[in-house]
Parts: sequence; C-alpha cells; structure tokens
Amino acid sequence: MNAGPLLELSVASILVNNIVLSRCIGVCPLCGAAYKLPGALGMGLSATVVMAIASALAWIIDHGILLPLRAEYLQIFVFVMVIVSLTLIAEMALQKLSPALHERTGVYLPMLASNCVVIAAALMAVQANPITNRPMTLVSAFVNGCATGVGYTLALVLMVAIRERLEYAELPRPLRGLPAAFLSAGLLSLAFLGFSGFHILKGIGG
Repeated sequence: MNAGPLLELSVASILVNNIVLSRCIGVCPLCGAAYKLPGALGMGLSATVVMAIASALAWIIDHGILLPLRAEYLQIFVFVMVIVSLTLIAEMALQKLSPALHERTGVYLPMLASNCVVIAAALMAVQANPITNRPMTLVSAFVNGCATGVGYTLALVLMVAIRERLEYAELPRPLRGLPAAFLSAGLLSLAFLGFSGFHILKGIGG
C-alpha cells in the first residue's frame, strides 16, 4: 500500500482537521479536565489507543455485519456499545497486567467510554477518506484513529501549557478560570486555521 496517502491522512487528522480545534468535538476535556501535563499526556495516550482500536473495530463491524445486513442506521448504537465494552475490557486487563500503569492511565478509561471524541473517530472510520474521497480501508481507518488521537493529545498539551502560563497572569476577575480557557481554546482554533489547505506531499515535492 502506498504510504503517501496514509502520511497525508495522518497530517490532516493531526493538524488540518484536528478533532478538537477544527471540528470542535471533545471541548469539555480540553477546558475542564486538562490542568497538568502528566494528566493531559495520560488522557491523550489512553484516548489514542482507544480511538485506534475502536476505529479498526468499527470498520470491521460496519463492513462485515452492518453493510451486508443493510443496517447502517445502527452504526451509532453499535459503535457506542463497542467503545464501552472496549474501555471496560482495557481497564480490567490493565489492572491485572500492569497495576502501576493502571494507576497512571486507568482513571481516564471510564471517561473515554462516553467521550464524543472516541465516538467521532469510530464514525469517521466508516466515512469516505478525506484525502482520496474513497471509502476507508482497514489500514486507513486504523491510521486515522491513531492520528486523531495524536491530534487530540496535541490539543490537550497545548491547552495545558497555556493554562499553566495563565495561572501567573494578572487577569480581570470575570475572565479567570473557565472564561479564559474558552478564550484560549478559541485562539488555538484560529491558529490551527493556518493549516487549512496544507498538503505535506506537495510541500516536499510529492
């Protein structure tokens, strides 16, 4: 398989079509849950793993079961059930196999069970590839899930860096806390608009 479209898809999912800053999905964890870098990295890592596996499972279930039965209208229901089951199994397995790692990242798995970011990643896996305008393959669905998780992690880390700086800034009282977080998220979204129309293959002569 040609790696060019996969690389283009990865860059698009991380920067151009960032799940949080461009699509405005999953803003709640961005503004409410991310305060420190270790927490942001732990949640981002957990979300990346869950999104990658959920995207692959969503593609397999959609093409293997739902499409042959013409039951595409059940996608959201089935995908939510798959994600909830996946997070529960992952939490139990992590608790048994690596209690130390579970203490660091296991707390975020239940939060991801109902996170709209994970559900959106699963739904994107069964949509058309934004680079080729063709149906996703299993590999491209998995890559898109990984890249979407990386983009989500990037947004969390950037937001944490800004909020740590805002802790030492003298802000007007009405802007302290959540208002400043929303303003920061809006400015980050505007900054990421600069990636619109960016194509990495053209940039390197591809």
